[in-house]
Amino acid sequence: MVSALVESLTGADSGCNSMIHLFGGPFVTLGGRRIEVPEGSKRLLVFVALQSGRVERRYAASSLWPQGDELRACGNLRSALWRLRQLDLELIDADKTFVRLSPGVKVDVRLVCDWAQRLIRDELLPCDLAPVPWRLDDLDFLPGCYDDWALLERERVRQRLLHALEALSRALIDRDRCAEAIDVALTVVSVDPLRETAQRLLVEAHLAERNWREARRAFALYRKILRAELGVEPGRDLLRLLEQGLPPAPKPALKPAPKPPPAAAGRSASLLPAH
Repeated sequence: MVSALVESLTGADSGCNSMIHLFGGPFVTLGGRRIEVPEGSKRLLVFVALQSGRVERRYAASSLWPQGDELRACGNLRSALWRLRQLDLELIDADKTFVRLSPGVKVDVRLVCDWAQRLIRDELLPCDLAPVPWRLDDLDFLPGCYDDWALLERERVRQRLLHALEALSRALIDRDRCAEAIDVALTVVSVDPLRETAQRLLVEAHLAERNWREARRAFALYRKILRAELGVEPGRDLLRLLEQGLPPAPKPALKPAPKPPPAAAGRSASLLPAH
């Protein structure tokens, strides 16, 4: 799960700072304690948590409350900040001009995206290949948030995670951890069954384990889905991978040559009349 991955990435420091959770959130944890965010402040906390630095207050207000005039949007921003302060947590620093995430506050999606980037670039740390029980709902980022900026961010994070999971499956195959590689590849295939890069990794992991039947079955299922959805065939590279990875078909056994009939001379001699 994403929570297990975040714990492995933060290590012993996981309980020392506030953590903003956007996967399945938003909510905040501190020292293992879950703290709910006031409803009127959730969108502001998410918006600021996703920024790389400080944000002008007017820009934040107009992005979060685009309907109505600027004065009303700025008033909504002040109200949202006030509600957050009631949590007695230093989550957002705000002055008259800018807002930003407070120093020391961690964000789960930032940690996960940094992990994903290391996998994609093949710049792995020892903790990056720790086994994590991935599930389909782990990729549920900002559920229920449908603002335009949130939808774009959700798709960006989704694509980065899918590429990272593919890179993780590749790294596991290269280290002969094929069972884990299959689990990761199946997670990506469950999210996007038409994603050929993930299907290729799934077939390759089965071949690495010499599970020929599973490799054939995975390829056949993908071809069936691809034909039904798009009316096309899998790529030649995938077919070539399967053909080259399978053992050669056994040659048919040679049948023994039939025995020759009795000598013709002997048969002819027996038919001659006796004298």
